[in-house]
Amino acid sequence: MGFFVSMRTMKNNTQFDFWYAVNNTEVIAVPQNRLETFGATMVNYHLVTELMDSVGKIRVRVGKLKAFRPQIITPPSVTDEILEGFGDDARNYAEWLQSNAQDMQMLKYGFKVQKTEANDYILSDSLETVVNRVKDDIAERGDPLGAVLVGVDHPWEVCLLKLMAELVQGSAQGNIHDIQQQQRDQKADIHKTLEKAFLDASRDATKISALADLLKRNGIFERHEDRFFAVVKASK
Repeated sequence: MGFFVSMRTMKNNTQFDFWYAVNNTEVIAVPQNRLETFGATMVNYHLVTELMDSVGKIRVRVGKLKAFRPQIITPPSVTDEILEGFGDDARNYAEWLQSNAQDMQMLKYGFKVQKTEANDYILSDSLETVVNRVKDDIAERGDPLGAVLVGVDHPWEVCLLKLMAELVQGSAQGNIHDIQQQQRDQKADIHKTLEKAFLDASRDATKISALADLLKRNGIFERHEDRFFAVVKASK
């Protein structure tokens, strides 16, 4: 009995840790542009936290987050594939998002996030002063990919996931529009290619085989089967 109580307590503590981080994370500044649709996006994050065991001490973590190109279809093993370099607390948060956040586009549309090793430094100042200093530094450097957030010192990785969640939600509508437009363009290109292939095959029987290959390669042979065999019959 004691084993099960202990396991339940560990699970509750883990949930408390990531909810504590989520509820105490505030995104102050985000990159100027939305996440890329057809390529990866690198975000330069600055996470500002108060040290838990020291009064008046502020830690600033500086690192990079890489969001890979979004995909509309999510693989079944999305949680295993979506995170690279994150610990258990962040993974627990990702699992909750997958199960509960229906509009969480990062998981729904297959974004991946890769965390590089972070550098950090500690300052003796107020939280507000440090945040303003970091924001001013990003502005002076003209970093269009800079992001600033205030979070907790542990588990700080969850703070980064909340940042990415907000970036993805802000980018998702544009990303989906881009992907759907690309799909429409591809369909239009296939239609043009197909019509030309049918015309060529109707004029030259030696090109019927190439037409068949084209239909099979695009998975549309059955859809155009009657039209294809009409060309074959007319060639004899």
